[in-house]
Amino acid sequence: MVSRREFLQRTAALAVASGSGAGCTAADDEHAYAEAIRKTWRHGEGVVAEEAAMLRELVRYATLAPSSHNTQCWRFRPGERSVSILPDYQRRCPAVDPDDHHLFVSLGCATENLVEAARAMGWHGEARFEPGRDAVHVALSPATVHATPLFEAIPVRQCTRGEYDGKPVAADELALLERAARSDRVRLALLTERAAIEQVLELVVQGNTAQMNDRAFVEELKSWIRFNGADAVRLGDGLYSASSGNPTVPGWLGRAMFDLFFTTKAENDKYARHLRSSAGVAVFVGEADDRAHWVEVGRAYQRFALQATALGIRNAFVNQPVEVPALRSEFARLVGTATMRPDLVVRFGRGPTLPPSLRRPVQAVLA
Repeated sequence: MVSRREFLQRTAALAVASGSGAGCTAADDEHAYAEAIRKTWRHGEGVVAEEAAMLRELVRYATLAPSSHNTQCWRFRPGERSVSILPDYQRRCPAVDPDDHHLFVSLGCATENLVEAARAMGWHGEARFEPGRDAVHVALSPATVHATPLFEAIPVRQCTRGEYDGKPVAADELALLERAARSDRVRLALLTERAAIEQVLELVVQGNTAQMNDRAFVEELKSWIRFNGADAVRLGDGLYSASSGNPTVPGWLGRAMFDLFFTTKAENDKYARHLRSSAGVAVFVGEADDRAHWVEVGRAYQRFALQATALGIRNAFVNQPVEVPALRSEFARLVGTATMRPDLVVRFGRGPTLPPSLRRPVQAVLA
């Protein structure tokens, strides 16, 4: 078995060799990716007067929300002063998310982005979950233009899957994070003591080990990895390798080498570094275990993530303790919510940014 360093060296050499004589170079890929990022992660030109154009702009902001494996598992249906956000079941992840929990959390994240963007354009968004359609309906009414710090953070936010600086977050900043996530339907537990973080790490490692031994999980994850800028731009979804600090290589090479370096030990070691470099762990728990509350969890998390971004604090998911059913009860006891299902586990801290992921165009997500 080669080491990770040897893998990177061999991969780089093979990537260079495979690119020689090709019509499209790595530099071309990087330019196309950089241009796509510039067009994707941006603010608009402010208040949009024409209603149809305004609704499309709200949808664009909503698509900048996170989703499981960046599947973008949503569809948007603009109406008269309204937008409905519907699940796209063709983009579900049955191995990691068999009950569509993360899918509906993702709809909640998109909802929060849309509501924040509406406020900045002079509209009040009133969101409600409609069980008959499994959709979120956002009704819009005129309001005072108010661009909040959370809105300003939308095109900067990312799930930063790298090491942080290990320094604590100040108490006043933790209070801002708690306030941003506050909801009468969602509980937030912030774990900042090193002993508690080590307990979370132990369960993350157990969960990751179980997932790494599940071939369906591994194959599903691999299908959503975009190993180079060209594939990321062409598809506009999935997990771009560089966003996790990994090298970009031709797709055929990345898929061929995936099993070589994506090992249980390597992943567990990575999560140990990531959690031990974090300032803390945030755990989101819905007051009920149903789709309406999963959406509310997504909204609460998104406010947390946007507030963190406004403060220069990074975050990333470490959801293994809630994704593996056998670990949920023990994890719930750890965070003091033994009678409820924990929904999301998020590490946070300060650290560098990484290349962001991409999004599909608005036209592709309209229902």
